Amino acid sequence: MPDDSFKEFVLDQLSALPEVRAKAMFGAHGIYAGETFFGIVDEGRLFFKTDASTEAAYTERGMGLFTYELKGKVMTMRYHEVPPDVLEQPQELATWARRAILVAGIKLNTRKPKKSK
Repeated sequence: MPDDSFKEFVLDQLSALPEVRAKAMFGAHGIYAGETFFGIVDEGRLFFKTDASTEAAYTERGMGLFTYELKGKVMTMRYHEVPPDVLEQPQELATWARRAILVAGIKLNTRKPKKSK
């Protein structure tokens, strides 16, 4: 897979964070902290989970949303590309990653429980 060396670079850059791992998914890799899915590595780019409180840091730097094609339609997810200069600085990247983990964790904890049949 072409992303393997970049994926390993990202994991190395995030090594200060506990329990960070990558899991293959749909031709890309999901980045997890424990069980919290907070990032995507795809085609040599890293994306972090964002919400209204964090996306301005990305958009102000011209970073776009993660997109993919499904049945001929372009779909977007609330993950923004990490700026290249942040990616090159492990401490700064860890700070951005912690925010993404917090956002992803909040989303997990606010989901409504599934109704049993």
